[in-house]
Amino acid sequence: MESIAVWQGATLGGIVAWILISSYLNVTRKLRSFLQPWVAHHVIAGTPLIFQIQKYQHWFFDALFSGLSCVVSVPFYTAFLPLLFWSGHGRLARQMTLLMAFCDYLGNTIKDMVSAPRPSSPPVRRITATKDEENNALEYGLPSSHTLNTVCLSGYLLHYVLSYIQYEDVSMKFVGLALVCLFVGLIGLGRIYLGMHSLIDIIGGLGIGLVILAFWLTVHEHVDNFIVSGQNVTSFWAALSILLFFAYPTPELPTPSFENHTAFNGVAFGIVSGIQQTYHQFHHEAVARIFTPQLTISNFVGRMLVGIPTILLVKSCSKALAKWILPGVSNTLGVPIKSTNYIPTLNGNGKKSDESKQSGYIQRLFFSQQGSFDVDTGIRFIQYAGLAWSVVDLVPSLFSHLSL
Repeated sequence: MESIAVWQGATLGGIVAWILISSYLNVTRKLRSFLQPWVAHHVIAGTPLIFQIQKYQHWFFDALFSGLSCVVSVPFYTAFLPLLFWSGHGRLARQMTLLMAFCDYLGNTIKDMVSAPRPSSPPVRRITATKDEENNALEYGLPSSHTLNTVCLSGYLLHYVLSYIQYEDVSMKFVGLALVCLFVGLIGLGRIYLGMHSLIDIIGGLGIGLVILAFWLTVHEHVDNFIVSGQNVTSFWAALSILLFFAYPTPELPTPSFENHTAFNGVAFGIVSGIQQTYHQFHHEAVARIFTPQLTISNFVGRMLVGIPTILLVKSCSKALAKWILPGVSNTLGVPIKSTNYIPTLNGNGKKSDESKQSGYIQRLFFSQQGSFDVDTGIRFIQYAGLAWSVVDLVPSLFSHLSL
């Protein structure tokens, strides 16, 4: 118990020290002044390559690469991961959820720290087939989040499958690795074809993704053991989530990146707190898994029909509850608050100002120039934490009562 408290305190203390030191030394601005011109030069220099790839413009490639981008997007994983939990593969689901949150935070941190541009459009042809892609286009370029996430999540999935099935055949491992490499290559090529990224962004996403994957494969068992059987798990993760908000760098201009991180930060907290409470009931290694007599396809379909509406309802209720509670708590504590999206009455004229149209950086997100707290961060965090908690706690309880 004492050793656990020591490493938890050291972890949180280290983050606090980094926040103070980086703020005092203005680390973000110094790193940006060094990296941004170099990256911007390579973005411009890589424009002819984008033109060369886009010469092969065709409706089939438009549909193919747009579809692949949707398959590896954050909204897709947000929808896919609950199904993975309900399929009985709880260990894989929680590891991929936390890895996704880790990738999302580090990727967006680097994006906003460097604040490097995407390829200029025009002259580059940019295809944004979905609302999510339109939001992605508002973010900075380096690294490519799609490439980074694909490297990490497909690489970890391959590791899990090979470990779970215990393949000893080297040829099968080679085939699996080749498929992952092909998938990653198509994603990277597609991001350039769609005009969303330059080659330097893809290389950056690939390199950073490989580093994160190697690190995660080293620590994932320790992380999982801590979540399912550790001490002070929920309180530690709550403190970690709050500190990560303040450790986030200030971008050169506002972007949606911080909003995305806030959502997945909430998801990670909801998953961790829910698993900690219900591991031995619903998420241990002996639970029924899909494609077995204990969990047939029809039962799994029933789980989806019950689970998906339930988590969407919980998300909506969590958001409404947060919008009601947080302003009252802030007023009781005498903390001035503002809202850029969720509570228009907290803005002076009920409209978004040009300056606060996008929340994505810590100073304006938490404290505006008038010293007011942007309550949207707390609301977004709570609504996604509630959604994630329902995935691993409330919904499995319903499955148990309904014999699903």
